[in-house]
Amino acid sequence: MKRSDPVVAAKQFIDKHFSNCQGALLAGSVVRGEATETSDLDIVIFDKRLTSSYRESMFDFGWAIEVFVHNLTSYKYFIEMDCKAAKPSMPRMISEGIILKDEGILESIKKEAKDILEKGPEIWSEETVRTKRYFITDALDDFLGSNNRAEEIFIANTLADLVQEFVLRTNRQWIGSSKWIFRALNQHDEKFTEEFVEAFNVFYKTGEKNKVVQLVDKVLNPYGGRLFEGFSLGKGKDNP
Repeated sequence: MKRSDPVVAAKQFIDKHFSNCQGALLAGSVVRGEATETSDLDIVIFDKRLTSSYRESMFDFGWAIEVFVHNLTSYKYFIEMDCKAAKPSMPRMISEGIILKDEGILESIKKEAKDILEKGPEIWSEETVRTKRYFITDALDDFLGSNNRAEEIFIANTLADLVQEFVLRTNRQWIGSSKWIFRALNQHDEKFTEEFVEAFNVFYKTGEKNKVVQLVDKVLNPYGGRLFEGFSLGKGKDNP
């Protein structure tokens, strides 16, 4: 079925399935101008009659639709969980969302989400930075020591994930998963993101590790470099 205009389809969807809701937003790639042939409609619903939130996927009006349904307080729990994980999916959807329906509740909710995004995630403690340095060093050592191509690929994947998280969190930036890893990095520092992609791309294509190693050291050096000697975890007065 040919897809209609996303906003028109979303409004039709609301009229059909959630006509009595107090608020509705259209979010996702179609709002950001990044839609592809496989993009769906992300719709956030606010309905005070609900006792709990839920998520549902369906096809309607020519679109794949992901609907996130909340009462007027349940969305706060998901925002809290997103903030703890530093992956602001719910705040981002609410903040960027196009209003489809509003009975006077969305202005304050959207402001709440925008303020959270602008504040950024919690600052990592020195202990957390130190722990993350150790795990990156450990993965890098495995990467350098391996001569098994299959294992190297999976170690590189782990290393890439650890490094992107370290860069973003030490700069108090939100992180992401899948395509949002690149988007978060690129929004923070386009030049570094080019270096990051190039280093791992060279490894995946040729097996050459030098660019990845140089990248990792560049990231760690401002925080003391690689860490192995002297690192401990869980050792205290009762564990001499």
